[in-house]
Amino acid sequence: EALGLFTGIGLSEAKARETLRNGALSALLRRAVLQARSALGPALDKATGTLLYNAAARLKDPKHLGFLVGYIARKEILTDLQLSGTVRPRPPPGPGPGRGVPLFIPALSPAALEYVRSHPLEPLDVADFERACGVGVCITPEQIEEAVEAVISKHRAELLAERYHFNMGLLMGEARNQLRWADGKSVKNEVDLQVLHLLGPKTEADLEKKPKVAKARLAPAEKQKVAVVENGDMGTETQSLLEQLQGEALKFHKPGENYKTEGYVVTPNTMALLKQHLAITGGQVRTRFPPEPNGILHIGHAKAINFNFGYAKANGGVCFLRYDDTNPEKEEEKYFTAIREMVEWLGYQPYAVTHASDYFDQLYAWALELIRRGQAYVCHQKVEEIKGHNPPPSPWRDRPVEESLLLFEDMRKGKFGEGEATLRMKLVMEDGKMDPVAYRVKFTPHHRTGDKWCIYPTYDYTHCLCDSIEHITHSLCTKEFQARRSSYFWLCNALDVYCPVQWEYGRLNLLYTVVSKRKIIRLVETGAVRDWDDPRLFTLTALRRRGFPPEAINNFCARVGVTVAQATMEPHLLEACAREVLNEQAPRAMAVLEPLKVTITNFPAPKALEVLVPNFPADESRGFHKVPFHQTIYIEETDFREEADKGYKRLAPGQPVGLRHTGYIITVQNVIKDVSGRVIELEVTCTKSDVAEKPKAFIHWVSAPLACEVRLYERLFLHKNPEDPSEVPGGFLSDLNPDSLRVVHNALVDSSVHSAQPFDKFQFERLGYFSVDPDSEKGKMVFNRTVTLKEDPGKA
Repeated sequence: EALGLFTGIGLSEAKARETLRNGALSALLRRAVLQARSALGPALDKATGTLLYNAAARLKDPKHLGFLVGYIARKEILTDLQLSGTVRPRPPPGPGPGRGVPLFIPALSPAALEYVRSHPLEPLDVADFERACGVGVCITPEQIEEAVEAVISKHRAELLAERYHFNMGLLMGEARNQLRWADGKSVKNEVDLQVLHLLGPKTEADLEKKPKVAKARLAPAEKQKVAVVENGDMGTETQSLLEQLQGEALKFHKPGENYKTEGYVVTPNTMALLKQHLAITGGQVRTRFPPEPNGILHIGHAKAINFNFGYAKANGGVCFLRYDDTNPEKEEEKYFTAIREMVEWLGYQPYAVTHASDYFDQLYAWALELIRRGQAYVCHQKVEEIKGHNPPPSPWRDRPVEESLLLFEDMRKGKFGEGEATLRMKLVMEDGKMDPVAYRVKFTPHHRTGDKWCIYPTYDYTHCLCDSIEHITHSLCTKEFQARRSSYFWLCNALDVYCPVQWEYGRLNLLYTVVSKRKIIRLVETGAVRDWDDPRLFTLTALRRRGFPPEAINNFCARVGVTVAQATMEPHLLEACAREVLNEQAPRAMAVLEPLKVTITNFPAPKALEVLVPNFPADESRGFHKVPFHQTIYIEETDFREEADKGYKRLAPGQPVGLRHTGYIITVQNVIKDVSGRVIELEVTCTKSDVAEKPKAFIHWVSAPLACEVRLYERLFLHKNPEDPSEVPGGFLSDLNPDSLRVVHNALVDSSVHSAQPFDKFQFERLGYFSVDPDSEKGKMVFNRTVTLKEDPGKA
């Protein structure tokens, strides 16, 4: 019956079936169609059907739906322009001036849908509503002609100068500003006619493409490159992070205007609560970052941190760091500390650090109130019975309020074992899940409240109420929480407390890794990685240990953008962001990973020389450091060959090379080998570079160096999606890369780095970017390779 009802208003069968899968929308649309049919008869034209569908789909609030349907049925709202404030873009028909300019007119006044959202309390002012959406307005051809004539007169000089290269869309827009409810096609035809009358037919010059004007370039400090993510790759356009996060850019509601958000549920107390909310916050944007303290933050959390803290900052607001500590079995103090460290490491300072447990007393009091209002009950179904989306209804759903109050008190006093009783809320969520649990029994001491509680609230119960207590304006969460939005609004309204707005955005994922806490724990337990901060992981502590600067992570998040779509990125894109930052931040030094001893037989001085090496060769104003230059130096084994192949430019017999920064060129005189025939030393002579022929290459070297250990990292997993059974049938532990870590125990580094501290970063010339590891000890420094100097072309 419903399928026939929906196809009867012009929906395709596929669209009608899709609508039926959305229970809330299909119920509203059915109600709208039946109301319209009672006024117009069973046969509804497609235009009316489209308006009915748009009203039901966009309003999502049954309170004023009947009011709008009445206007549609009486043919007083005839166009989508009147209903939603816009017309759909479409190219104008036929040839003529402005061909290709879309007929898209922005809303100039609220129109019907926006008007009812902005006036949630009944009754509506009918006269004001009708003025807002053009009911009864009739625009004559004469009015259209006069309005277009005035606009063309205003731009006459520019039109005569630019002719058909002038932006005709500007004429359309200004004409429609004066003619809010005029037919767009009629206005367009009049613009075409009057432009043709002024300019005459197009000439060959008019048909030539207008040359593009180069855009002014922004200074590096003023811009970030924002990602357009397609097929796992990333193109860029210039836009600052703050520009992305400004409220207007994201079309978020303004503080106190929560009721204008699509789907927001308005109650008789909403406006009073919002007024009180504004009095408390002063109209300030408030966000929160709410991690569970049961693991270390990962790269996906970096996007959440940037989004929550960044959106608040971009709009002059504040952001709370709130720990969602409602599951004491999995929470440890080390996670609380590490989470705050990572937030601050990324450059953000919380407005306040709070905990869900700060509000346990208030949450419990509200749970009692929810029971008293008949909106919650104590249930004895087992966990396995209520799993999934179609569990059997609870036989205790309608138990008396007083009985649930007594049983809930017994739960609090520990009279029920774990799993024997829960407190459930009476609602159906967007994904069909029925009566989510609000409280459960757990006989586990809490790290902050000790043994005070043996019942703990769930996320579905806690999150929205903590947002309400802290007067959060924008509750930003990832897309998987969209199914919780209905319960979010329902619970705040069921208790008559301030209701924030939940907004969802797409997660950030990386290929070639796992970020699940459970799976990282398995990696640690099996010895595949050392701990949560193993530099092969993509936890934030691991990225810090490997040497990634926080700015690189923030820039990466900015490039991914704040779109609703989930972004799954290649690790090399994050590495590219690291190179950009480290190139500006990491001073140069020289290190040799596989040393080969070189003795200069004609060393030009009786003792060591001091060589000045620029910290940043591209900008010598940033200073120099001194490096000793002795008769004995060490070079990379790979920088010498006994026979130079074609294309080989480094050191070989008969092929000298320059030593970077010294002003000297060395030439091989003697090759010394051990009993196995391996080259262990070179004897060379040196010549000043200003009197010798320029060599084919300059190589790095060290002299009187410091011994160090260097850890070289590659991807931890062999496949892009190690968790995908179709790609890795044996599970992620079977996909480990045996060459993900190579430790060089006897590397050498120049003495300029002797005072470096953990996490200090350097560019080892010709090798890559390296960071001092916390394992470093006096006399034996340890370096982690962050990234190579250039992306490995062999990477997928």
